Parts: sequence; C-alpha cells; structure tokens
Amino acid sequence: MCDDLTQQDNDNYRRKGISRRQFGAMAAVSGLALYLPGSANAVPVVESEVSIATPDGNADAYFVHPAEGKHPGVIVWPDILGLRPAFRQMGKRLAESGYSVLVVNPYYRNQAAPVVPPGASYADENIRNTVQPLAQSLSPATNMRDAKALVDHLDRQSAVDTGRKIGTTGYCMGGPIVMRTAAAVPERIAAAASFHGGGLVTEGEDSPHLLIPQMQAGFLIAIAENDDARDPEAKVILKEAFAKADLPAEIEVYEGAMHGWCPPDSQVYNEVQAEKAWARLLALFDRQLA
Repeated sequence: MCDDLTQQDNDNYRRKGISRRQFGAMAAVSGLALYLPGSANAVPVVESEVSIATPDGNADAYFVHPAEGKHPGVIVWPDILGLRPAFRQMGKRLAESGYSVLVVNPYYRNQAAPVVPPGASYADENIRNTVQPLAQSLSPATNMRDAKALVDHLDRQSAVDTGRKIGTTGYCMGGPIVMRTAAAVPERIAAAASFHGGGLVTEGEDSPHLLIPQMQAGFLIAIAENDDARDPEAKVILKEAFAKADLPAEIEVYEGAMHGWCPPDSQVYNEVQAEKAWARLLALFDRQLA
C-alpha cells in the first residue's frame, strides 16, 4: 500500500538515474499526455461518463466498450490517486481488446473525479494530504457494497454479454478491493487481478486473503519487488490459501518493479514489466472469461 516507507523506496529508486523514458510518463503543456503501446488488433470503442446508483449515493465512472456487439464486463479499481487520465487510457486500451470496461471513482462519496490535478505525484506532500483521508474513508463494507452495485450496473448494459462472467483489476489500494469484489459477487466474478496491491494479507480479522474460500475466480497477483522485500511471507500465504480453495492463481514478484510500476503516469513506471503484467492480464481474461 502507498505509505511513507514505500515512497522512500521509490524516491531512492528514482535517484539511481533511471531515464524518464523508462518511467513512461510525459507532461505536455496542456496537461498530461499518456503514452501506452497500442493494442494488437484494437477495435473501435465508445466512451462515456456515467453515474451509478449505489447504496451510498451516485458513483461517477468512465465506461468504455467496443462499438459493436456484447462483451465481457470488467471493473477497474484505480490506485490511491483515483480515477484520472492514466486510468481512462488503461481502461480504453482494455476495451480495445474486446471488453466492456467500467473504471470507477472510489471516492465518489466525498468528491467527484479527478481528485488530483494532472501529473500529480504521491511524492508531493500536498497530494498525500489530499488522498490519504479519502482512502481512509473506505472500508471492506463500502468496497463490497460498491462491488455489488457496479456488477449490477454492468449487467444492465447492452454492451455487456451477461452470458459471460466479469473480470476485475485493481492497483495499489485497488488490490484488496479486487479481492473483496470477487468475494462479494462470486457467481459473476471469474477473473481478478491485483497489481502492486497493498494489504492483501494482514493480521486483521478482515484481511482480504481470508475471503478466498468465498471466491470462484482465477487470479493474477503481480507483486512489486519492494513490497515483497517488506513482506516476503504474504505471497506464500496467498499461494497456500488459493491452493486450499482449489482456485487457479498466478502469483509473481516482478523483478526490478517498484510499488506503482503499472500506471503510465507513475514516477516509477516500468514499461517492460508493465507490459509483461498487461500480457498476463489479457491471458487471464481470455482464459477465465471465455
């Protein structure tokens, strides 16, 4: 999870002289210009901003899907900086691969997206002071209520093939939300992926890994090298829990990848490892949502 120790790791990593190109985040005068490799055989897509009724209010979200036909639904949970251009770009890229994608603003109870300005960094104390209270306002209960509402919303969309199961992905704080989503609607969620997710295994009674027996999804858990160094036992516990539940799970530490390496606007964006993670995500969805 994003915290002071993780930020210290990332600051040290950047000081080693890694090139800006390797970060992959480029600032334009008019705002943030994001550069991601194009999708192979990309299909035309339709984009819209939507409002979704939940038990706690109306959640603003970005919905993007192929222009023609019905496709498996996907829910994307952003990292601690929330719904912003980087995650719209990632959602669009996924839609171009044949999915109907909903990227949610997890902070809708308090503020509409975006909650940070273009190019914002968690390294900035002002940004941390903005997003930390928003993240702390969420809970396992709010996560699971939202998951049910979002699945219900997707299943009512004409662009979603309800004859096929739903996938979900999460980054940073979105990792544990992915696990709660898979447990909240197990009959619909068949594929789940966590990228540099924090707090997947804790000592608390509400630890996300304790929900694994309630799930029916195949998993991809991509772990940052510095997250693993801080808690090397977490991956072992996860592997044992998924094996006991007889659920397929690909759990891997990504060498040289720091916490937050996947979004293209991250200070520690690692294009090579981000593309590897992206390929594994597409393989998971192809396998589990077929």
